[in-house]
Amino acid sequence: MAVPIPEPYGSELQDWRRAFGDPLADAIPAHITLLPPTEIDDADRSIVHTHLKEIASRFAPFRVHLRGTATFLPVSPVVFVALAQGISGCERLSQAIRTGPLDVELSFPYHPHVTVAHHVSEEAMDNAFDTLAGYDAGFDVSAFSLYEHGADGFWRRERDFELTGKGTRV
Repeated sequence: MAVPIPEPYGSELQDWRRAFGDPLADAIPAHITLLPPTEIDDADRSIVHTHLKEIASRFAPFRVHLRGTATFLPVSPVVFVALAQGISGCERLSQAIRTGPLDVELSFPYHPHVTVAHHVSEEAMDNAFDTLAGYDAGFDVSAFSLYEHGADGFWRRERDFELTGKGTRV
């Protein structure tokens, strides 16, 4: 589950990821992860979809503002575009998704971000960090999406879950 990065920012960030030499740039659309890759049995799909619809019905749309870069070094070789706004909205949504049939333990503490370089050379990591240090984009999040990992190694957006909750925008 993830928040897809809307156009024109999604293609722009994916193009940057490709330019930095990330081998997965074409296989992974630009996104903010809400639930890391999780295997779901076909028999459980309808239960999971019902769970996700219920979660989406409780959350109002919220604003995300992407600004600047950061890294997970030395823990993980990742450079990412950081969220300056929308962190709590993503955190709350991620926590809600990771309940019921999707109650999974995370390998790392949840930190919303948009990866722009992963498993690339140190020079490419530095280049990504410096090149996008001034990155600035904002958009409204009105849905989150279920992505499916294909046999060809590509992640594809399969279904959107509209945020229809009432209340204050986060």
